[in-house]
Amino acid sequence: MQRLSADTALLHLGWPAPLDANGYLHDDGEVTLVDTGLRYPRRSLREELADAGYSPADVDRVLLTHYDLDHTGGLDYADLDAPVYLGRLDADLVAGRWDPPLAHPKGWVHRVARELFPLPEGVDLRIVDDGDRIGGFTAHHTPGHNPGHTAYVHEDGVGFVGDLLWETDGELELPFWGDSYDRRRMRESVRDLVARAEPFDAIYMGHGIPFTSGGASRLRDFAARLT
Repeated sequence: MQRLSADTALLHLGWPAPLDANGYLHDDGEVTLVDTGLRYPRRSLREELADAGYSPADVDRVLLTHYDLDHTGGLDYADLDAPVYLGRLDADLVAGRWDPPLAHPKGWVHRVARELFPLPEGVDLRIVDDGDRIGGFTAHHTPGHNPGHTAYVHEDGVGFVGDLLWETDGELELPFWGDSYDRRRMRESVRDLVARAEPFDAIYMGHGIPFTSGGASRLRDFAARLT
């Protein structure tokens, strides 16, 4: 666990890179967990929560940026009694209402994953659409990596962007093509987030070292370089 600010903690819910996975705990009077990491991380979600001074019972809601096993796996063992929010098209993917293309390497991975590792039975799943308000967060549909990928921007100037963006060597980048359905749409999603979202100073991504300041200018500059 790493404290990023008075109200936000970074939870290390994977293994050392390249198997790292970031989750975040944000406390604005309501405790929000953003992504839950791998099923079997080096340190469990319970341990990381405890290091931040919380228990699973303290979590008021879980925001999932998308359905990938390094973002949803922790739901299986954390005993979270809280509603879980997920973008509509990723909820369709998990439920089998949308079949990903087998021609893409991620398509067959998702078809297998949803059979072997669905969301836990009985989870209070709530569908998220673009523009929804969830407490102090606004949901922004940012497809490309996944069809229902969603970024959550908090009114206090923090953007939780999941796998819309990664950090490598101090720079923003897009996830590689084999792990994303449509990189063209990802580029559009980055530009759209810059255009529509309230500017946020902190960028908290699913992989890499989060930026606690200067996020708005970094994101604008990165979006301008995309072709």
